Amino acid sequence: LEFPYQRDSFLPSSWRPITKKEYRFLSTIISQRVPCNILIFGWEPQYRRLAKMNAAGSTVFLEDHPERVRMRKLNSTTVYKVNYDVPAKEAFELLKHAREEIDCAPNSGPVETSACKLALTNLPNMVYGHNWDVILVDGPSSDKPEAPGRMAAIYTASIMARAGNITTNVVVHDVDRMIEKWFSWEFLCEENLVSSKGRYWNFRIQDGMQSTSTRFCSHGSLSKE
Repeated sequence: LEFPYQRDSFLPSSWRPITKKEYRFLSTIISQRVPCNILIFGWEPQYRRLAKMNAAGSTVFLEDHPERVRMRKLNSTTVYKVNYDVPAKEAFELLKHAREEIDCAPNSGPVETSACKLALTNLPNMVYGHNWDVILVDGPSSDKPEAPGRMAAIYTASIMARAGNITTNVVVHDVDRMIEKWFSWEFLCEENLVSSKGRYWNFRIQDGMQSTSTRFCSHGSLSKE
């Protein structure tokens, strides 16, 4: 059963609305942390409800098509336009790069000055200066091989979560797709997966976890099959 919704012309043709169970899953995660700092890569119409739940905190949306974000202005909510430049078809080459380059290790330093090809270094400055209680990766849309993929968003979320001095929930959407699944296992790690529902995985990164480590996961990386 899905929420009733109206088709928004700004949404990609491949868009599938989240289900009631998935929304309940997300709202439970948020309700356990509010008031808090929430960072959301991308946009789903139902996310406006999550922002309202966090009215006493701060919610930031990073969206490459900000015209998609349809919600009333809240003092606690900010929308920034960001650019994602790397197409989804380059995912495996970037995975190899991250495994081979020390600049991509979790102890390589601040993500905003990173030389890793997966690091998003062009985000608004305030994004790097916050400790994020919840990071939700649902953008860019990655709906075709030539379109920007979520590789960099997942990697950057992982580095940000590990650099903070609080425990961070990193939630990834569309884990039924290969890129989201590969990169979540690689940089967020099966050992940190605490819950899931539908197409969402919820990882819990403990405060400062592995920020001095050369490895993301204690059990090593996935192999490409």
